[in-house]
Amino acid sequence: MHVHIKTPTEIEFMRESGKLLASVFHMLDDFVKEGVSTLEINDKVEDFIRNELNARPASLGQYDYGFSLNSSINEVVCHGVPNDSHKLKAKDIINLDITLEKNGFIADSSKMYVMSDANPIAKRLVKTTYEAMWAGIKKVKPGGTLGDIGAAIQTLAESKGYSVVKEYCGHGIGREMHEEPQVLHYGKTGTGMVLEAGMTFTIEPMINQGKAKTKTKKDGWTVVTADKKLSAQWEHTILVTETGYEVLTLRNEEASI
Repeated sequence: MHVHIKTPTEIEFMRESGKLLASVFHMLDDFVKEGVSTLEINDKVEDFIRNELNARPASLGQYDYGFSLNSSINEVVCHGVPNDSHKLKAKDIINLDITLEKNGFIADSSKMYVMSDANPIAKRLVKTTYEAMWAGIKKVKPGGTLGDIGAAIQTLAESKGYSVVKEYCGHGIGREMHEEPQVLHYGKTGTGMVLEAGMTFTIEPMINQGKAKTKTKKDGWTVVTADKKLSAQWEHTILVTETGYEVLTLRNEEASI
């Protein structure tokens, strides 16, 4: 397994990509609402990345995928495909997963949007998944391990009665969207690869309300919970620093975390 340790120059490029991607979500905060279709969201994001940020939507064309983001509603775990007929409803929760490339370097992040009439069960799942992501992020430091990250996420999620999806994981990122290492969202403390300053990777737990089992729809992309219960996900791109971590895709509302 070869993990590319980023140089100071590469880290600066990664920071710029991450900052631009955070601005995409800031733009979406006033756009994502009931009645808007996931295809409209996709088109808005593509236009903003290309024309306002002078960057590239990195998901478009990756693995022959035809869109600039994934839009995963309610029981969709990940890889939901934008569609003009998928209009957001008042009770929905939706994950928008977006990648952006600038100067040859890619940032990857996702955010949950909770519609106005989402029930308390859905809101609790979204909140816990966010807390689980941060529990994992806060374990990042030189000398720590990937197992520390996974164990922190799994422990928090399961303590709230939820299950962790195991088929999909975080990943190294840089010039390529998917690099080494794989970052599991479950595991044992003190196991796995030892972290080094200069590593960049995503932490992106998918947490299910019910069982962890998933299945993929006939479109070959959309992954749903096998029991049709809700799923939530959050994601950030992380840099291992000399003393801990830096969240390269940190959004304005997270500045105090």
